[in-house]
Amino acid sequence: MILIADSGSTKTAWRIIDQFNHIHQAGTQGFNPYFQDTSTISDNLKKELIPFLPDEQVDKIYFYGAGCSNIEKIKVIEKALLNVFPIAQVEVEHDLLAAARALCGSKPGIAAILGTGSNSCLYDGKNIVENVASLGYILGDEGSGAHLGKTFIQAYLNKELPAKLSENFYNRYKLTKDEVLEAIYKQPLPNRFLASFAKFIYQNINEPAINEMLIQCFEEFFDKHICKYKNDDSLKLSIVGSVGFYFSNIIRRVAQDKGIEIETILESPIAGLTLYHTQ
Repeated sequence: MILIADSGSTKTAWRIIDQFNHIHQAGTQGFNPYFQDTSTISDNLKKELIPFLPDEQVDKIYFYGAGCSNIEKIKVIEKALLNVFPIAQVEVEHDLLAAARALCGSKPGIAAILGTGSNSCLYDGKNIVENVASLGYILGDEGSGAHLGKTFIQAYLNKELPAKLSENFYNRYKLTKDEVLEAIYKQPLPNRFLASFAKFIYQNINEPAINEMLIQCFEEFFDKHICKYKNDDSLKLSIVGSVGFYFSNIIRRVAQDKGIEIETILESPIAGLTLYHTQ
């Protein structure tokens, strides 16, 4: 049996290929080695994934994950997977390679992730050849769900939003300033907390203040990431991730203003990854 995982900071999509080449699917929480240790990840895999697996031996695991950007972080995920599947052959790669393989296949292009976090790369059809640094939700992640949430919360707490919009937000979440600061500075997974407000932002996308905020956030994404790749005009941008998918209309407008052509926007790369690994 083969397991394929696409893991962001919020959720993980799994595809399970059994001995008859039947494809099953499952979902668990996201796993990010910057925020979770090996034992926590192992425990969650046992609780959330094992009940969905056929009663077969797992022979191979392809895991693509947020935060899997260096050997130390990759080892956190590898050890967690081997704790649960001790005889499996495990390959752990960065979620950026997953995006490039799912979006571009064997063609060169620019691939980007816009989900809880954000990242991008220049892809030559086989390998990632250039990557503008992604600095995480505090220093970077421009255009991501965490970035949108952080920008919105700043405006909300600084009383810069229209009164009715602020009232609607409070009535929905009942969050005080102290509770927000507690969640961001003292509780685990603050990036996931911030990104959770992307749904409210999307539901109020026609509010002028929200629309202006979104344009600003996505302009930062293009300016700090996509526009820095030196390439010929034939290379197109493709994007994967829930934020990219649901805010695609605004993203396409900003891209057009920047003179960048967008080819594809997908909500998830898992179907493309499954095809890649079964060919």
